Amino acid sequence: MRIVVAEDLYLLRDGMVRLIEACGHQVVATAATGPETLEALLTWRPDVAVIDVRMPPTQSDEGLRAALAARSELPGLPVLVLSQYVEQLYARELLADGAGGIGYFLKESVFDADQFIDALERVAGGGTAMDPAVIAKLLSSGSSNRRLERLTEREHSVLGLMAEGLSNQAIGQRLFLSESAISKYTTSMFGKLGISDDDTNNRRVLAVLTYLNNP
Repeated sequence: MRIVVAEDLYLLRDGMVRLIEACGHQVVATAATGPETLEALLTWRPDVAVIDVRMPPTQSDEGLRAALAARSELPGLPVLVLSQYVEQLYARELLADGAGGIGYFLKESVFDADQFIDALERVAGGGTAMDPAVIAKLLSSGSSNRRLERLTEREHSVLGLMAEGLSNQAIGQRLFLSESAISKYTTSMFGKLGISDDDTNNRRVLAVLTYLNNP
């Protein structure tokens, strides 16, 4: 994979670069400010970008705003947000377009290299990789969604784990259910959410976006 790493802290940025390259991927550019991030994304058009939220010059939300600006020019650009903070407004906007892979992890929730690289690869492949703490924060500020209210408690549990990026097999292991049972739950869930069986759509991503956007 060709990757852009946007992080203003030198030691963390350099550590991510070394880790990514040790795992066989290529870091094509790094950035330490919001403007540098946008320039790198538009110039290199990476397979996936790792982006911090708060970056110079104002240390507010430059990273996320750069990601949004880049995705407006490059629809579907995969982005993994890695931050100490959950910026709800721009995170929801990033999730709302439904195009391309999206991930959002708190730095404190990344415990090993495999977890980080797995999240990067899932996002690069068009999937989702969401930190449970981020999911909880986004849902706590959401409004009611009648389609979500149609789901059973078990279907809600399945969808929440799907948002974390887990496969049906992994969800089954977490809930102590068979993979075939999880498949039945997901089929029912897609129907209740109005997500059709269309090969042009990634139904799992659309379901997760419905869950997280909670419009």
